[in-house]
Amino acid sequence: MNKIRNGTKRLAMTCLFLLALLVTFQSISGVKAESLFSFANFKSEEKQLSDEINSHFTHKLKTIGIAFKMIKQFVQFDSLASNVAVAKTPPTLEDAFDWSRYPKTTVTATGYTAGYESTGKREGNPEYGITFSGVKVKRDLFSTVAADLTVFPIGTILFIPGYGYGVVADKGGAIKGNELDLYYKTVEDVYNLWGKKKLDIYIVQKGNGKLTEDQLQKLNEDKTMQVFRQQFIKSESK
Repeated sequence: MNKIRNGTKRLAMTCLFLLALLVTFQSISGVKAESLFSFANFKSEEKQLSDEINSHFTHKLKTIGIAFKMIKQFVQFDSLASNVAVAKTPPTLEDAFDWSRYPKTTVTATGYTAGYESTGKREGNPEYGITFSGVKVKRDLFSTVAADLTVFPIGTILFIPGYGYGVVADKGGAIKGNELDLYYKTVEDVYNLWGKKKLDIYIVQKGNGKLTEDQLQKLNEDKTMQVFRQQFIKSESK
């Protein structure tokens, strides 16, 4: 009987202790007793919310990462494109070829025009602008020049630094030995762009004494030379 009483007393004391503990926890944490029964549900909802947040955050990070990667690739491509553009900038005619492999000679070069001041002919004259070879004077990548034909026969192709290619198409009574007259369209061009110079030139091809309009046109329209021809046109238009 005493044992039963003692057991009942202990059980009551245990219940009272647990009840006191519960009340104390509730007062400290502010959690209601019934909330304890839904703690498992709360933990489940908390995990679900955490998963959603993590998923959303991960998605954002991936999006940011992809965007950053695209920006990085664009910057790298833009830099590469700029480098390629610079790398593909064509060299000038002077730098494009190894001119040292051609025979070199020193000449005194002056400029001339088709006008009266150089040829004694005026516009309207049937021979105005017509060279000794029969072709018309031309200022192009391959221009007509006058020379002593005993030194440079008609059709000889010369490279003249600062002027371009000169094709011997004419002669002059005052031109003797290593002298050249380089064709320009106007007197102003003669003085402003050339004047008189002593310089080294290169003999690209010796002429055979003949030159036709068709030959001169083919030289200027050679597809492999068009990049240099465009450079010439731009420099002349400045």
